[in-house]
Amino acid sequence: MDLLNTLVDKGLRRELPTREEALAVLATSDDDVLDVVAAAGKVRRHWFGRRVKLNYLVNLKSGLCPEDCSYCSQRLGSKADILKYTWLKPEQASEAAAAGLAGGAKRVCLVASGRGPTDRDVERVAGTIKAIKERHEGVEVCACLGLLSDGQAERLREAGADAYNHNLNTSEGTYGDITTTHTYADRVDTVNKAHAAGLSACSGLIAGMGESDEDLVDVVFSLRELDPDSVPVNFLIPVEGTPLAKEWNLTPQRCLRILAMVRFVCPDIEVRIAGGREVHLRSMQPLALNLANSIFLGDYLTTEGQAGQADLEMISDAGFEVEGADQVTLPEHRVSAGGGCGSHAGAGCGSHEDAGCGSHESGGVCGTPATAPAVNEPRTDLVALRHRGVGTDLAPNA
Repeated sequence: MDLLNTLVDKGLRRELPTREEALAVLATSDDDVLDVVAAAGKVRRHWFGRRVKLNYLVNLKSGLCPEDCSYCSQRLGSKADILKYTWLKPEQASEAAAAGLAGGAKRVCLVASGRGPTDRDVERVAGTIKAIKERHEGVEVCACLGLLSDGQAERLREAGADAYNHNLNTSEGTYGDITTTHTYADRVDTVNKAHAAGLSACSGLIAGMGESDEDLVDVVFSLRELDPDSVPVNFLIPVEGTPLAKEWNLTPQRCLRILAMVRFVCPDIEVRIAGGREVHLRSMQPLALNLANSIFLGDYLTTEGQAGQADLEMISDAGFEVEGADQVTLPEHRVSAGGGCGSHAGAGCGSHEDAGCGSHESGGVCGTPATAPAVNEPRTDLVALRHRGVGTDLAPNA
């Protein structure tokens, strides 16, 4: 396809596609999905080789969030049967992090539910970062605590945080349909605060909430403008007890097209498959590694993920390799431009059920308007709430 050849050429030059080109990727047919993956895969391999970055989530404080994000199982009024607990002690968080690091993770993502941290909360997290780094030399830590007040990003940086995650989630035009207790502008402000403090910014989106192709392109172009080091792509996990529990809008092919579009728009930025890959990509997860260069290992914040060993086998079987602690994640030009922690391994967190960090989860001929995507059959059998690992007495899945 001329479209795909054009997008590959632009991706290798770090040139931004047009909105029309990005929309055309989403409008390609299922018959063309392998061509789309192959094209975007050339861009992925050019900038990131065949390396896959592993990240590990630690949910520092679970549930009881006062915000009303419709996708989130920790939201105000959620009836989901999730784990609920207050702040972990630093040694508990360090012990939880150790499981993921032993499984090959390079980065630990510390997440807490809530609108945003108090200064006391920031000091608490600072102590946790210190405990983890004392035990694990060289580990990268991403904090994900919600909306930041003035000075808090700087304090986290002083404490040793390498990155901060806060996702835009959806387009500015539809944001108010998903959340009413804070604004899209609030989220942009927090990403900018992280940047200004010298933290590696991580910000992404959730697909599958009923948004249009135009919404997806809008949010990805907005992310490109914010210039984060990493972009987590979540696929909505429709958790019973949340307002979006009935939203089953994704197919594996649709997910691949979304990831390809993100790669073309963000060619040299770390693209991470976050929450929902097991639920919506299913047996096509290995194909997605040709598009994204980062995933989470094991479980998410309130839902179970694929077994950690299965993740490692999937990466190996697909012909990829786990990125080592001594390998640089981002391309040299982003490193030399001062990519914060992303200059040595930009990932971040952002799995979609985390209220604290705020991220969660068509047909037509190429170049023609997309028709409505076929509604995916609900796979509630693939949605399991996490009742093991951190916050429990049971061993983690890592």
